[in-house]
Amino acid sequence: MMEWLRLARWSPYAVGIGIGVLSWLAFLLSDSTIGCSTAYSRTAGMIERLFRGDKVLQRPYYQKTPPKVEWGWMLVLGIVIGALTAALLSGIFAWQWVPDRWAAQFGAAPLPRLLVAFGGGILMGLGARWAGGCTSGHGISGALQLVIGSWLATICFFIGGIAAAMLIF
Repeated sequence: MMEWLRLARWSPYAVGIGIGVLSWLAFLLSDSTIGCSTAYSRTAGMIERLFRGDKVLQRPYYQKTPPKVEWGWMLVLGIVIGALTAALLSGIFAWQWVPDRWAAQFGAAPLPRLLVAFGGGILMGLGARWAGGCTSGHGISGALQLVIGSWLATICFFIGGIAAAMLIF
């Protein structure tokens, strides 16, 4: 009966509908949009607060976006737990420091791969803060609200994604 939970790949249509329903529920229950990048900046503030104490709260950014656990932070945690659960249930979970495609192109050494992944994550985080949101914030929530800037950002995400896929594949 619950065999669909064991599928290695889910229907993108079913997942899209699920994300849409989640967006509606987020608006209805929390009066918030779906987005992940703010959770990372809140986490950075929480880590800094461990070392600097309440001085962090005096920063203008953290006055606007307090470093605390809130529903968006829990959403990110749920994404991680959900992805792990899906990989375990489908039987495709595997520890892999270096993906096969990377190893074929650049070698199997894990340190260069980790450095590039870390650098890419930093650039994506900076870009998300600079753009006022991430792909989920603009592409799901902003587009759902018919925000022109979010539609423009989403179009750019697709153009960039297609270009990257053409380079990689």
